[in-house]
Amino acid sequence: MKDIDTLISNNALWSKMLVEEDPGFFEKLAQAQKPRFLWIGCSDSRVPAERLTGLEPGELFVHRNVANLVIHTDLNCLSVVQYAVDVLEVEHIIICGHYGCGGVQAAVENPELGLINNWLLHIRDIWFKHSSLLGEMPQERRLDTLCELNVMEQVYNLGPLHYYAISVETRAESHHTRLGLRHSRRLAA
Repeated sequence: MKDIDTLISNNALWSKMLVEEDPGFFEKLAQAQKPRFLWIGCSDSRVPAERLTGLEPGELFVHRNVANLVIHTDLNCLSVVQYAVDVLEVEHIIICGHYGCGGVQAAVENPELGLINNWLLHIRDIWFKHSSLLGEMPQERRLDTLCELNVMEQVYNLGPLHYYAISVETRAESHHTRLGLRHSRRLAA
């Protein structure tokens, strides 16, 4: 396991490498950000947004939380979406879920985790909403399907946000949902 000194050292090496490749990199980055994409993803450390998309600093505006939820009472997420849409004028919003999500699994297994249980109730609601579908499938497929349903539900939750709807109408942008495949498994995005 790496310690904080290693992280600081790695940061210095990373900065040095970037300046060697592009001497004006940090000056350009400091001017302003103009990302085309907002990424709403899981806090899971195995799902690094920039690495998964191949984007550089300044190209992806990122918000992460446990199980990539868009909840109408979460002022943090709502503020990120409004800032991304109104100020940064992002063109696309990506809601990225992943298989093996600990938040989704914890919601289903219903452990006593304390405060996080309040957050996981939103996933439990999805579980109950789709219980007939999930109950008919093999046990080993249920969590993966719930991860997919969770992403779809968050896309749905994003739709009625007032500032998002106005921005889409104003810019006449079409919005769409995509489901991708990776390693023979579907990726919901």
